[in-house]
Amino acid sequence: MKKLFAISVLLLSFSLLLAGCSDNGEESSGEENADQITLDVIWFSDGNEGDVFKEITDQYTEENPDVTFNIIDTPYDDLLTRIRTRVSGGDAPDLARISGINHVQDALLDLTPYLDDKDAFLDQFSDVAIPTVVRDDAVYGIPTDLTAHGLFYNKEYFEQAGVEVPASPDDVWDWAEFEAALQQVSDNSDARFGLAYDLSPSRYSTLIYQNGGSIFSEDQTSLTVNEPASVEALEYFQELHEKELIPSSIWLGGENPNSLFRSGQAAMHLSGNWNVQNYEENADFDWGVTYMPEGTQRSSVAGGKQMVGFEDSEHKEAVADFLLYFASQEVNEQFVSESSFLSTRKDNAEIEYDVRSEEMKVFADELSVTSQIPTLDWENPNMPAVETLLTENVQKTLSGELNAQEAMDQIVENAEIE
Repeated sequence: MKKLFAISVLLLSFSLLLAGCSDNGEESSGEENADQITLDVIWFSDGNEGDVFKEITDQYTEENPDVTFNIIDTPYDDLLTRIRTRVSGGDAPDLARISGINHVQDALLDLTPYLDDKDAFLDQFSDVAIPTVVRDDAVYGIPTDLTAHGLFYNKEYFEQAGVEVPASPDDVWDWAEFEAALQQVSDNSDARFGLAYDLSPSRYSTLIYQNGGSIFSEDQTSLTVNEPASVEALEYFQELHEKELIPSSIWLGGENPNSLFRSGQAAMHLSGNWNVQNYEENADFDWGVTYMPEGTQRSSVAGGKQMVGFEDSEHKEAVADFLLYFASQEVNEQFVSESSFLSTRKDNAEIEYDVRSEEMKVFADELSVTSQIPTLDWENPNMPAVETLLTENVQKTLSGELNAQEAMDQIVENAEIE
């Protein structure tokens, strides 16, 4: 029996040895696990785009089975803290979705070595998107989606007042006509106010650019926000408040402009295309989107998000490959059309959206007439200090503490420009 048991053990050992040496896939399976890459992605969402991104990463994994994704959902307010903590702790993520590269630029992966032709790659994107990822000839990530400022309106109130909104880009209001339209709707409809205007220095700056002004000089080294075009923009904003066409409760009291529009108190809302999905789901009246007015020119302000990789990632090749995949025409179309963003790509200018496609096309048209100046201003590394002063001094003008010229002069005097 002892001999029989010993022979059995020997045969079993021999069988296991043969199995390990065979090419039935088990040994190679172990090697595949060793080669498996998991990319950590720090991600935030404004709406449903997180679900769309998950679809895209699943598709990528189907095509690249050795790469999977660990998506770390993060509140936007905690985004930079989480990224900086991981970078400083020697545990940089592989990828992240961000809304401006200035605060983390030193930690980012330069994509240039992974591009066959940098100029050809960048030429795929709209002019307003390129400054969001390019610094000193380096390409730090990809511009994934754009936002634009624009005008939502309550169709019932405009019908009550007998006011027609511009139906085409060739028929936009000038500032005086816009003010008159707001006054007529306020006086002749059930609306309490003409316009809810977001408490946002970015949204406010729309008026500066519509009037041909800028916040920084052309070379981005000094402030021009106190020049006549910008001062006139603030005077116009002040006038709309003094006539109570814009309720002071937003900029001076912190009232939610979305609530004012959604509850039927305001006939219009100057905000951005990110509210298309919001109002589609939550507004119980018939609304639309129309073209913004012009001062001396038409302009919106391009916002947007970027996907970036990190220099300390252990998987730079995989990171770069995914970023280029995410930037491709087909994948970008999927991402923006399903999540109601505007595309960064020139060849996706005419895509159809899953929600309110016609309204989204108005926002796209606003971007098509917007120069690079707003993007360059808002990508300026000095903007965080300036935007705080801009908000404070617009508020001081609305409250009567300063006049428009004084307010803008104080920004130039007090902003710490490096």
